[in-house]
Amino acid sequence: MANGQDDDQKIKKRIPFSKNNAFCIAPWTHTYISPQSERRMCCASREQHSFMQQYIDQAGEGKTASYQPLTLEEHWNSDHMRSIRRKMLSGEAPAECMVCNEQVLNIYTYKSYFNKVLFPHHIQKAYDLTDDTGRTSMRPVSYDYRLANTCNFKCRMCGEPLSSSWEQEKRQYSEWDPNRDIWMQPHINAEIKKFQREVVEQEFARAITSGTMEEIYWVGGEPLMWEQHWRYMQDLVDLGFSKNVHVRYNTNLSKIVHKGVHLFDDILPHFKSYNVCASIDAAGKVGEFVRTGLNWEKWLENFKSGLPYMKKRGADSLIMDVTLTLPGLFGMKELHDLAIELDVKMYVKIVFAFDPSIVLSPFAAPKKVLHSILDDLLREIEPKANSKTMVLVETLKEMKNRPTFEEAYPDTYQEGFLRGRDQQRRLARYRKDGEESRLTIEQIYERNPALSQWWNS
Repeated sequence: MANGQDDDQKIKKRIPFSKNNAFCIAPWTHTYISPQSERRMCCASREQHSFMQQYIDQAGEGKTASYQPLTLEEHWNSDHMRSIRRKMLSGEAPAECMVCNEQVLNIYTYKSYFNKVLFPHHIQKAYDLTDDTGRTSMRPVSYDYRLANTCNFKCRMCGEPLSSSWEQEKRQYSEWDPNRDIWMQPHINAEIKKFQREVVEQEFARAITSGTMEEIYWVGGEPLMWEQHWRYMQDLVDLGFSKNVHVRYNTNLSKIVHKGVHLFDDILPHFKSYNVCASIDAAGKVGEFVRTGLNWEKWLENFKSGLPYMKKRGADSLIMDVTLTLPGLFGMKELHDLAIELDVKMYVKIVFAFDPSIVLSPFAAPKKVLHSILDDLLREIEPKANSKTMVLVETLKEMKNRPTFEEAYPDTYQEGFLRGRDQQRRLARYRKDGEESRLTIEQIYERNPALSQWWNS
């Protein structure tokens, strides 16, 4: 026995990193918590949830438990985390890591980013400072702490766990189920906010003042809507630690000034480096449809305010972060043209879809129709693409090799499609699609008669 572990819970052989395709440095350096206090290795890991499902979980997977949140101390060297580390060090790919290992979302994975860009200097320490049970003396230096679901957008592919605007809409139209959405019950919701305020924020504040933090990932909700974001970033500046910290954002970029403090002018110049991923999933009116709450012209104005600093900080400092949806494909040519015009990079991922009811996924469409849309788009953008936008071309091509929902879910595809379409039609009524120059999904799909016929069938 060692640290309470028998031989079946010990690493038998450590595979060197150079030969270890399963290894990711995240479980030694990074810590994540959702707005509902769900802790995981990272935002892309598909773990058995302790309280509620996350956006990457399959519908019906696991059981919803009572609210019993863990502190970072309880989580960091827990049985689960030690098991993950044992598997990785012995060269076994954990099932929780399938999003990266199978390139479910994008062709450039989170694991690669952690290993090659953020923390290659910690890899040897991970091997040296982890015992055979998976317990490590290393402490997290990277934080993805989603302090609240506060968000002013209702992006069609999002939901109430990550958007207070979605939550408000669900409550307004009685679209939530107290038995399924336990976290929305008033007394549980109050417990979550108390834990986030009294435990999670205190953990984060200690990391800020310790001077050991190397990276923050600000993502929400909408992090630029949080007062805590502006306060903690200013704390790092005032303490003199900002020069050692890399900052990542995933933001809708609707707000870049808080109480007279400008994100690009007053905060980010003090940091070691930064990567502002400005979420935008199509240009113009199509983009405004996909991301309910988006003002395209205001987004463009805010994005351009960061361009002068990009010339100093490099191409990775300001990015168009794109999630590919089926309606969004019809605003992709214009978005690509803008990226070329502004000479900026694109990051591209495909909307999460582990269920055929996710009808905004490109793979919801019939294969022949989808491939015709992809081919038309590739003919438009591939001749113009450069090294900063070629990822869009590569992703669109790779999508043609993936099964559509009709192929992946032959027994449930039709029922899933009808259920998903009904949901989108309810959203259209709630959000008054078609009024005040707002597009409807039907108007977008009319641009491809075969797609329109499928949608209305």
